[in-house]
Amino acid sequence: MTLRCLFVDFNSYFASVEQFDHEPLRGRPVGVVPVMAATTCCIAASREAKVHGVKTGTPVHEALRLCPDIQIVQARPARYVELHHRLIAAIQDCIPIDGKPLSIDEVACRLIGRERQRDNAVAIAHKIKQTLLDRGLAPAIRCSIGIAPNTFLAKTASDLDKVDGLTVIELDDLPQALHGLALHDLCGVGPSMLQRLNAAGIESVEQLTAAPRERLKAIWGGIEGERFWAQLRGIEPPSRQRSAVGSVGHSHVLDPQMRSAEGMRSVLFKLLAKAAMRLRQERCRARGMSLHVRFVGREQRYSRDLSFAPLDDTPTLLQLMAGALQPLLRAAASGRWPVKRHPPLSVAVSLIDLQPNAADSASLFPERQRPRELTRVLDQINQRYGNNRLYFGAMQDALAQGAAPMRIPFQHIPDEASEADLGAAALVADPSMDELWLQRERQFKAMAENAHRQARERPPAAAKPAPPGHQPSGVGGWVRKRRKDQDEGPGTTGSLF
Repeated sequence: MTLRCLFVDFNSYFASVEQFDHEPLRGRPVGVVPVMAATTCCIAASREAKVHGVKTGTPVHEALRLCPDIQIVQARPARYVELHHRLIAAIQDCIPIDGKPLSIDEVACRLIGRERQRDNAVAIAHKIKQTLLDRGLAPAIRCSIGIAPNTFLAKTASDLDKVDGLTVIELDDLPQALHGLALHDLCGVGPSMLQRLNAAGIESVEQLTAAPRERLKAIWGGIEGERFWAQLRGIEPPSRQRSAVGSVGHSHVLDPQMRSAEGMRSVLFKLLAKAAMRLRQERCRARGMSLHVRFVGREQRYSRDLSFAPLDDTPTLLQLMAGALQPLLRAAASGRWPVKRHPPLSVAVSLIDLQPNAADSASLFPERQRPRELTRVLDQINQRYGNNRLYFGAMQDALAQGAAPMRIPFQHIPDEASEADLGAAALVADPSMDELWLQRERQFKAMAENAHRQARERPPAAAKPAPPGHQPSGVGGWVRKRRKDQDEGPGTTGSLF
């Protein structure tokens, strides 16, 4: 009885939810995007779209070229969470979930006692699929299930038959059961790790499974190599402990109506106010701020990195960011930044270099008390009457347009009272979902950057020559290619104009 984990992976989850809610989308290719703009990427693609080569990270224009009939829909995080809870309830009626869900569309369940017998484990998997069908969730929302000696192998098994599949890998099947996979098919082998493996002479899964522990430790540069070696052999390594929060921040691809200097500033103010609130929830103070703006048609970004005494109050942080934005706004006013030609595309702000509140003594300066008291009153009012019931005027445009709405962190469902805008759709609080959405968002951005990097390096097919001085823009503004002669001082960027 070597089977210890049953892994459930909901196929094309975001797109499947859209098909579940909208019957005309069923059986049709669907792409889910974070914002309805031609410059963004798909964060999910339905099974029908994947047949045409559309996948997570595919630019919208590329998706339309690959599949002209694809239906592009905007993501609805709150709905995905709502369906997630229903799916989790269905699984728990069949088998207890091991700890918390690994992501919004992945669940690991521990097999114990007789459940580890192959026939019994397979029967549980079939029961899960039947329960989803009985409750009307399937066939629109389907899942692939993997059963194996550990979580890593069970997840790998669930990927072997992605459309409503069921795959079992037993200890006796190793390592041969993995030899048909490519290295990048294994969880934890991304583009950079693939390069490191190839540089070390490992170009196939067969070579990887045959490599000794010390060799993998050297390639990974530490204990992660040993963990990977153990996982390939069916061993479940100890779970990692959650590290302390190192930064809090938000990024946002601007909606077309917010792509102006004023709209950019308003959204940044809203993002920073939200980050400052999260900072206080973590009981930390920040000693630095990182600010980034990307533009349509221009690869170079506007960046500022600030350092200051430990802070957690919103008024002072907003004042510091306003000062950091002044050079860019002056350039817009003088015409040195042609806003209509190169409008802002995406913005990001992070509070960095965090320290616990306990590590900071009380302020010696009375003038610092007023912003803190103002922040305390602001938090109390918004927690009682709804987030952003009381807000700073610079955020008005962003709130009026519904820009930068609450996102669902991949490992926690945000607290609606403190993070959802007043009047936004309600969410069900779930402390087991800490940072799940942010994790998926980071994965999406990484895949999007990689997809666009490959597209940029690929020679254009029968393309017209670009006009002199033209520079193509990246997806969501997140692709950057530095000029060799670019000279940047600490905390600043070179000239944009």
